[in-house]
Amino acid sequence: MAPVTIRNVKKSYGAVATIHGVSIDIADGEFVVLVGPSGCGKSTLLRMLAGLEEISDGEILIGGRVVNDLPAKERDIAMVFQNYALYPHMSVADNMGFALKLKNAAKGEIERRVRPAAEILALSHLLDRFPRQLSGGQRQRVAMGRAIVRDPQVFLFDEPLSNLDAKLRVSMRTEIKNLHQRLGTTIVYVTHDQIEAMTMADKIVVMREGRVEQVGAPLELYDRPANTFVAGFIGSPAMSFIGGWVDADRFVTADGHRFPLPAGVEPGGAGEATYGVRPEHVRIDAKGVPIRIEVVEPTGSEVMVAARLGDQPISCLFRERLALRPGETIPVRFDPAAIHLFDGANGSRIETAR
Repeated sequence: MAPVTIRNVKKSYGAVATIHGVSIDIADGEFVVLVGPSGCGKSTLLRMLAGLEEISDGEILIGGRVVNDLPAKERDIAMVFQNYALYPHMSVADNMGFALKLKNAAKGEIERRVRPAAEILALSHLLDRFPRQLSGGQRQRVAMGRAIVRDPQVFLFDEPLSNLDAKLRVSMRTEIKNLHQRLGTTIVYVTHDQIEAMTMADKIVVMREGRVEQVGAPLELYDRPANTFVAGFIGSPAMSFIGGWVDADRFVTADGHRFPLPAGVEPGGAGEATYGVRPEHVRIDAKGVPIRIEVVEPTGSEVMVAARLGDQPISCLFRERLALRPGETIPVRFDPAAIHLFDGANGSRIETAR
C-alpha cells in the first residue's frame, strides 16, 4: 500500500494540451475514482500514473517516491484493463501467475500466491480452464486476480466493467468494493459511469477537458456540487436546471414564475441565476407551478417523468405509482431545503451564507 500524489501534471501532444495542471492527493489505502465524459483526460492521467504515457510537466509520486522517469515495471503498480488482456493460450492459473514467472519466481511460490487470490475471487474451480471457456465476468476476475498476485502498492483500473452487461456490472462493482475492503490497497479507478463512481469510491475526482472540476466524497459532490457541470454529471437521473434572474425581493424569476432562494443563500444582489433541482425533490402540489408532461417512464418502484416548465426541460422522479400521461399538465413544487443556486454567467455554485 502507498499514497499517490499527482502534482501539477500536464500532458501535451505537440502543440495540443490535453491535461492542464492536474493535482490530486490520494491517501494510503484510499479508493479514488476518476470520472468524467469521454475525452476528459481521465484515462490519459491513469496511463501517466502507470508509466504508459510520458508526463509533459509536473510530478507523480508513489509512496513518496517521484516516478516520472521510472518504467512501468519498476513502479510497483498493477493495472486491470477494459479488455482483460488475458493470454488465450494460457490457463487461468498461468495467466494469474505470469508476472511472477517473468520474475523467475519458483513454481511453489507462484502456486502459493495464486491459490489465495483465486479463493478471494471464487476462481479456484476454474484454474485449469482457458479464457475462451470463461464468461465475461469470470475473465474480469482473472484479470483482477493477476493484479492481486503481484501484491502491488497501487491498483489501477481502466474502465474494467464497460464490456459487461448491466446486471453483471452491478455484481462486479460489489466484488471490486469487497476486494478493496479485504486488501486495503490503494486503488485508482477510471470510469465514465457516475453510478460506479458514487457506489464504489471513497473519493471522486470529476474531470472535464483535462482539468479537475471538483474532488470530494460521493455525497459531498452530490449535496454540494461546485458548479453546474458537476451537478449535472453526478446523480442519475441528472439535476434539472432552470434559468432565470434573482430579483430585488430575493426570488428567482423564471418563465413567469417566482421561486424562493435556498435557505441562507446570499447571491450578492440581483442578476442572472440558475435554479438547480434534483428529480427526486419534485413533488406534486396543487399550489405548485404547472409543468407539461412529455414522456412517462414507469419502472415499477417509481415513475420517471420528462416535462417542461414553460420552454425549459425538467425531470421528475415520483416514488408513487401515478397514472400520468404525455400531454397532461400537473402542478409541482420543489423541496426548498434541497434547492441549489448557481451563477447564471459562469455556472459556479452560490454558497450558503455561514
